[in-house]
Amino acid sequence: MHRAPADPTIESRLREPIPQQTDPEIEALVRDIIAKVADKWTMLILDVLHERGTLRFTQVGRAVGRISQKMLTQTLRQMEQDGLVMRTVHPVIPPRVDYALTPLGESLGAAFCGVWIWAETHRDEIRRARAAFAAREQTAAAGV
Repeated sequence: MHRAPADPTIESRLREPIPQQTDPEIEALVRDIIAKVADKWTMLILDVLHERGTLRFTQVGRAVGRISQKMLTQTLRQMEQDGLVMRTVHPVIPPRVDYALTPLGESLGAAFCGVWIWAETHRDEIRRARAAFAAREQTAAAGV
């Protein structure tokens, strides 16, 4: 994912003290959004549409790769329901359907850009931790 411009509202809120109480409605919304966005397909579609702009359904599928048509349809519909993508149906034969990120989708992509930066920054540490874990598991499985 390419670095997206920072959202000034989010940036200013990050400098504020952490509130003592959490609004239960906001907490539920955050949990819901994380559950949806943590799905790899949503993140990959966000990335593809951010990088390439408006795409047809089949182009999104090809760009994401290894996603079934059913999963692509479900993910795009969920993203449309949440206001992250805009679906445009063109009245032609055969039907043509395009998908593009909405400003809300772009802002979510910007918010999650930090995940890519974090992964890039800590890639070697994660590789070492995974290798050490695999070695411990292999030793335990061997009964040593």
